[in-house]
Amino acid sequence: MRADSGFDPAGETQPLGVDRTDRTAGLFAEYGVNDRLTLQLKADWQQGKDAFVDYDGRGPIEVGATWQVWRDDHNAVSLYGGYALAGEGRNAGYAAPGVGEHDWEARLSVGRSLGAVGGRWGMDRSFVEVQAARRVRDGLPHETRLDATIGGRIGRDWLVLGQAFGGAADGGARWLSLETSVTRDFGDWSVQAGWRQTVAGRETAIAQGPVVAIWRRF
Repeated sequence: MRADSGFDPAGETQPLGVDRTDRTAGLFAEYGVNDRLTLQLKADWQQGKDAFVDYDGRGPIEVGATWQVWRDDHNAVSLYGGYALAGEGRNAGYAAPGVGEHDWEARLSVGRSLGAVGGRWGMDRSFVEVQAARRVRDGLPHETRLDATIGGRIGRDWLVLGQAFGGAADGGARWLSLETSVTRDFGDWSVQAGWRQTVAGRETAIAQGPVVAIWRRF
């Protein structure tokens, strides 16, 4: 992700003076213990620089579990609880590297299958999901987050996604990023490619850049 400007405390766009760059290589794993309980692991390694720092180190490591509270033929509701141990990288996008200690997060997710609605655009098995979360931080302001995803299959092997990632730190930074991506399945493997862009906020960089992922189902 690269940025040459940012949102100031009033939400106005201002030049950064020196470009900011953040590179992240991440690991995300899920394991279904049973039909309702899923364990999760997130970790990453980061490298970047801005006008004040040049850093290279481990980002936060997060472990958590998702419990499916309710489901019918078209809808699903789940709860997530997780713990994150901060690293030497950016533990929050608006903070300097290494700032923060550890976090706790509670998240509610609601998803709905849209059935044949996506057929107008050549998609089947389309869906929408909304997530709301509260992150309690040690060493950084607490956060409220709201994320949304809409997607659908094109044929058997293609998945198209549109996503929004928004959040607000108590008394401070705000952010909203949009991401579009396409995933191609190759048996148990999938390759995803997309683009992410910050579109609104305050006290946060206006960053943009590519997102590439390799997925394996096991």
